[in-house]
Amino acid sequence: SASDWHTVGLKSDGTVVAVGDNSRDRLNVKKWQNVVAISAGNFHTVGLKSDGSDVATGHKEYGQCDVDHWTDIVAISAGWGYTVGLKSDGTVVATGVNDNGQCNVGDWTDIIAVSAGSRHTVGLKSDGTVVAVGKNVQGQCNVEGWTNIVAISAGDSHTVGLRSDGTVVATEFIEGVDYIDVGQCDVQGW
Repeated sequence: SASDWHTVGLKSDGTVVAVGDNSRDRLNVKKWQNVVAISAGNFHTVGLKSDGSDVATGHKEYGQCDVDHWTDIVAISAGWGYTVGLKSDGTVVATGVNDNGQCNVGDWTDIIAVSAGSRHTVGLKSDGTVVAVGKNVQGQCNVEGWTNIVAISAGDSHTVGLRSDGTVVATEFIEGVDYIDVGQCDVQGW
């Protein structure tokens, strides 16, 4: 898993390695064991353990590392100053920065995958549709109408979905706002 400042790797024995900028302790993963999934946020690193619990290290100012009480987690994703976790019952929990509503996932149900972006969160529902909350200035939460989705990924200012037929969809980029359109949503021919 990669962020702007560090890269984290999960080894086959359940331990974790990390390289990059450790100025906020985001690389302090050497003691982690029994880890089955990892995610690198901008200022922190989170790990999902085989028993459904979570570990986190890094900058704690926003509460993004407050995951030690989570249970029954099956997937995690770290964003900019926040963390989301998918529970085995299809609900989602979140902690950390919520300045754009990116942690407002408490009413989500039937979720099978989650992805934390910079300031938005997307969830894949069991029926192949997608839900999103958070900053939507660039249109990154405009996922209504997406169907037959089997995988999702939230970027800094856009969202991408993989359809069951192997094609890819992306949120339409809105011109003239904070970010520059560099073709990150040009996936129509994929």
